[in-house]
Amino acid sequence: MSQSHQRASLPGCPSCEEPLESGDRFCGACGYDLSAVPAPPADRPTVAITPPARRPATPDTGTPTPGPGTPDTGTATPGSGTPTPGSGTPLGGPSEAGAVQWPAASEVDSSDLPAPTHRPSDLPGTDSGGRPLPATTPAPASSKAPSAAPAPVSSAVRVDGPDAERRGGGGDFELAAPDPRQAEHAAAAVPAGGTVCVACRSGRVDTDGYCENCGHAQPRERDHMERELGTVAAVSDRGLRHHRNEDAFAVSGTALPDGSPAVVAIVCDGVSSASRPDEASAAAAAAADASLLESLPRGTHPQQAMHEAILAASEAVNALAQGPGRATEHDQHRHQNAPACTLVGAVVAGDLLVVGWVGDSRVYWVPQDRAHPPARLTEDDSWAAQMVATGLMSEAEAYADERAHAITGWLGADAYELEPHTASFKPDRPGLVVVCTDGLWNYAEAAAEMAAAVPSDAYERPLHGAQVLVGHALDGGGHDNVTVALLPFAVPSHGAGSACPAG
Repeated sequence: MSQSHQRASLPGCPSCEEPLESGDRFCGACGYDLSAVPAPPADRPTVAITPPARRPATPDTGTPTPGPGTPDTGTATPGSGTPTPGSGTPLGGPSEAGAVQWPAASEVDSSDLPAPTHRPSDLPGTDSGGRPLPATTPAPASSKAPSAAPAPVSSAVRVDGPDAERRGGGGDFELAAPDPRQAEHAAAAVPAGGTVCVACRSGRVDTDGYCENCGHAQPRERDHMERELGTVAAVSDRGLRHHRNEDAFAVSGTALPDGSPAVVAIVCDGVSSASRPDEASAAAAAAADASLLESLPRGTHPQQAMHEAILAASEAVNALAQGPGRATEHDQHRHQNAPACTLVGAVVAGDLLVVGWVGDSRVYWVPQDRAHPPARLTEDDSWAAQMVATGLMSEAEAYADERAHAITGWLGADAYELEPHTASFKPDRPGLVVVCTDGLWNYAEAAAEMAAAVPSDAYERPLHGAQVLVGHALDGGGHDNVTVALLPFAVPSHGAGSACPAG
């Protein structure tokens, strides 16, 4: 027990009321012998009791919270000598004169009506956007509102009952935002030209890419992209492990001088160890596509046009290094080296198939008739490919090495020497041209494996085929960004072979 509690049992000298210290046997002021303290009187004098702090009403009793001008009930612990609320028993027994009386708690207010109850929505407040919470004022008992116009059912967190989905609500606590299942709220809450949140379907997306209602970060445009243009289609996805999509693609069509169509597909993969790889891939894809669309209608041979397109893409990526360095939040740990990317492209013009590449993105040929063998039409600019080409390692040994995917060619200001690769083919039967990054071919490396992953109807439905191939990579683990473009190649079947080099 603390000293303060000990002094309370003997507050002062019985003779002069001098405050006493613990252990005193004589008063320090008058010398009174404290051992001669008289015994306490037989009666129990009334002691002034300070009412305890006011408490909110107990929900199950309906007791109202004391307010200004309302007598406090003075709740106390039973058995402490203080009466329990509502007992009406004075301190010290029913016959004590001058005892403190504790009135019983009233179950009705001053108007003899039941004590009012309160709901959380009765309190003022604002939601996360600073807007007032919706008020719910109950109709008076004498209201004569017509039954044909019932009050709308508010949205709720808990939805029970078989018709809860139809009613759009039910339960106890009201949301600060409209029920996302009610489409009319989304249309009313978001101004014209605004974007609706993909999570709650009711909040407006701000300029930072976050919902103003629920705070959900919205998917970035490049996280998943799809495009179908006539007979060419492409799909790109961020994958399951990367924080952003550093791939890019471009698909387009134009006409040759004789009026025959030409179809173009460009796929680029940003080098993750370089700065701003997403910008590099986007710049390269756009520049290569623009170059081809400018040169092909002028009559430039498709293979020469592809070579020039790769050079144009290289210049576009080099230009990024000349601008001010801009590291993003995800680039802070990287050295500010030059942006870089790989590139692979294909052009279908008449009976000619032209491919071009720098890096390790690939082009595969998959015949429409699966009885014929598929083929890979590109060779990687990679450490593994060099080991195999020089005879130092077998293909199995090279690609099993941890250095296998180190690239030896890329687009960027710090590239050792730009060596665009181009090749022309004249397929003798219909087939499908698969243009992809290593995010796909890592899960279907051999030509036979790629052909097995391509759905049988991809020739007629290239967009669906591209979607299936991206799904194949995601099902395999999605460790990298995944991009694939599909170009159907239509020629009458006349002869053996799948894809032979043009003579």
